[in-house]
Amino acid sequence: MHYHRKPGWLIPESKATPESVFMQRRKFLAGSAAMAAGGILGAAGGIGCAAEDDTDKTLDLYPAQRNPEFTLDRPLTEEEVAAAYNNFYEFGPVKTISRLAQRLTIRPWQVEVGGLVNNPQTFDIDDLIRAMPLEERLYRLRCVEAWAMAVPWTGFPFSALIKKVQPSLQARYVKLTTFLHRTVALNQLRVWYPWPYEEGLTIEEAMNELTLLVTGVYGHPLPKQHGAPLRLITPWKYGFKSIKSIVSIEFVKERPVSFWETLAPKEYGFWANVNPAVAHPRWAQSTERMLGTDEKYDTVIFNGYGQWVAGMYPTLREREYFF
Repeated sequence: MHYHRKPGWLIPESKATPESVFMQRRKFLAGSAAMAAGGILGAAGGIGCAAEDDTDKTLDLYPAQRNPEFTLDRPLTEEEVAAAYNNFYEFGPVKTISRLAQRLTIRPWQVEVGGLVNNPQTFDIDDLIRAMPLEERLYRLRCVEAWAMAVPWTGFPFSALIKKVQPSLQARYVKLTTFLHRTVALNQLRVWYPWPYEEGLTIEEAMNELTLLVTGVYGHPLPKQHGAPLRLITPWKYGFKSIKSIVSIEFVKERPVSFWETLAPKEYGFWANVNPAVAHPRWAQSTERMLGTDEKYDTVIFNGYGQWVAGMYPTLREREYFF
């Protein structure tokens, strides 16, 4: 296997999958029978969803227009590969949880946005998606486990939502929370874990132009195993920061303590910025393996997105800002 040492942003558009291929992708089946156990989707933060109905009212928005500013230095990961290899710990610790994730009912779905904001709101997911500026971006995704993908995400800048709810000057962090439904997501029956899954960002990180709230992938709405109907993507950070199936976004003064930071703070901290020079306590981070091809690339600091994000981290001491 050979190694590539290109800067992360020098990326030929010719390597991207043509839009015509995306257009031919099968769209999600509207009104497909839900497999979730029980008729009510209980969610964290007091949000509840009523009877099962997976009808997606935003199908006509896909594929969204691609933003040409964000391209890749490697071929896109095949959709089938990306769909079959997932971390979604609510459904289990293995990568082959795509079938189990189909138990989740994603319509109706609400997202509560509150905390230290001047305009708190609870959004129906379809209303939220239609109100936001959707676009497609080609991003690299780097897992802390040293594997990687190249993915065409569809979503909207987190900053667009932040401007809508108008955080107060006291808000320094954003806490994101996923659903809690133990009869659907069976790994949540293991009550010794700190469910529901929570993650956090600084306000500056959430406002960064790279930070995307994702609703689709490969030219259609998100499959459930990818975190439907709404997930986070911060491409300069390790993938465990990109929380899935969000039900609550809260603006807070104190720094949140995330799910993985609670479980293993020496391995999975708050910052989780990609750095090849800072090894995970149990493995190196200097290279990454692409799913589907097993091709190896040299890991680049901030996953190659330093031109957008390095200014948020003024010092780079050995572990500061990385775990």
